[in-house]
Amino acid sequence: MKLSEHLDENVMNLNEILNLDANFDIIRKGITIAGKQACIYFIDGFLEEAIMEKLLEFFYKLKPEELPKTAKQMIDHVVPYVEVTAIEEEDLLIQSLLSGITCLLIDGYDTCIGLDCRSYPMRGVDEPSKDKALRGSKDGFVETVVFNTALIRRRIRSPKLSMEIMSAGKSSRTDIVICYMEDRVDRKLLREIRGRINTIKVDALTMNQESLAECIYERKWFNPFPKFKFTERPDAASAAILEGNIIILVDNSPQAMVVPTSIFDIVEEADDYYFPPVTGSYLRLTRFLIALITLFLTPVFLLLFQNPQWVPPWLSFIQIKDPINVPIVWQFLMLELAIDGLRLAAINTPSMLSTPLSVVAGIVLGQFTVDSGWFNAEIMMYMAFVAIANYTQSSYELSYALKFMRLIMLVLTSMFDLWGFLAGLLITIVAIAGNKTIAGKSYIYPLFPLNLTQLKKRFLRLRLKE
Repeated sequence: MKLSEHLDENVMNLNEILNLDANFDIIRKGITIAGKQACIYFIDGFLEEAIMEKLLEFFYKLKPEELPKTAKQMIDHVVPYVEVTAIEEEDLLIQSLLSGITCLLIDGYDTCIGLDCRSYPMRGVDEPSKDKALRGSKDGFVETVVFNTALIRRRIRSPKLSMEIMSAGKSSRTDIVICYMEDRVDRKLLREIRGRINTIKVDALTMNQESLAECIYERKWFNPFPKFKFTERPDAASAAILEGNIIILVDNSPQAMVVPTSIFDIVEEADDYYFPPVTGSYLRLTRFLIALITLFLTPVFLLLFQNPQWVPPWLSFIQIKDPINVPIVWQFLMLELAIDGLRLAAINTPSMLSTPLSVVAGIVLGQFTVDSGWFNAEIMMYMAFVAIANYTQSSYELSYALKFMRLIMLVLTSMFDLWGFLAGLLITIVAIAGNKTIAGKSYIYPLFPLNLTQLKKRFLRLRLKE
């Protein structure tokens, strides 16, 4: 609905819609500008008071002959501020106000003057606790999307860098920014992402990027391998944009979503590029190798335990010498569950108690459970390696996907021996190879379809000029 030229009518409608009497943080202030009645609406906590004081001081000094006939002329020639917009629709005014924009209504104008003097409460752009790097920059994304776009702009000073803002959620009206390079982006994918965001019909993106990811990628929810890569590092996000990828930023989320994403993209880390090519290649290959070990270590051990005749003499030391009171497969399954329990407990434990409780939990689960006969020492050692090795992957989603595949292989191997192990291996291969990126392309490219040049770049960290 269009705004009226009469201030009283606009104020009455807005007071009713905003329920001004019940909402203490929505503030309305009446003022006089050049002899005309005016009104300012703003959200307490979002307003930069120093800027607003200067603007009010200017408005109070205006004389009647200095006041233009239209709000457009007022914005273009009178208001001494840069971030000013004209708002003609009542719905747009309410959305802008609830986003933190100060709205100025003047009697005789059928257009609201939006003053963007917002100041969001936020933390500093310190290095993220998750995506740490041994070298490189120590700044990270925060919960304010404007600051996140500025961190990317600081690194890519090109006019080809585009940042489109959209919104989703009937109630939340969450801001979503799509970042890409005009001359490098996949246009078809860009149009598809725009269309999917525009067609999102949800009340609110309560979980920010996870809610958005589930809305724009609906197929194959049962496949645990991640379809998106998340990063809290502006340098990693900028590198992805320069490679032709699309970065999606969501307000209130300190992470960037990278699309499209293959399994090789997820395994990459910033440290691969902050070290020389030889060291970076070693780190990347080590990460690949450890991922395979964590997937196959316990199922292969269970398979060899069930078929001791397959164990060569030089590996005879891996056989369990102590009595086995609990079946091996149940020991593995219980420890998988216990490790997740300890991880959840560590998250919810106060920081001052996390270290002593971790030590106590390690002693109890380690020495006492072995002595009591619940677990064998060899099983504890293998599961300890798996638990620690999982942290070599920066992606939690990939770690849990490998965990689910490992559990399936353990259960099938215990039930059907070698055929069960092969069936679990086949399920894992199908889950990875049958997955698709958001662009509908192969999840394991350049392995399939095969591209040897690109495959070399995925496994080895080459010089930048190459």
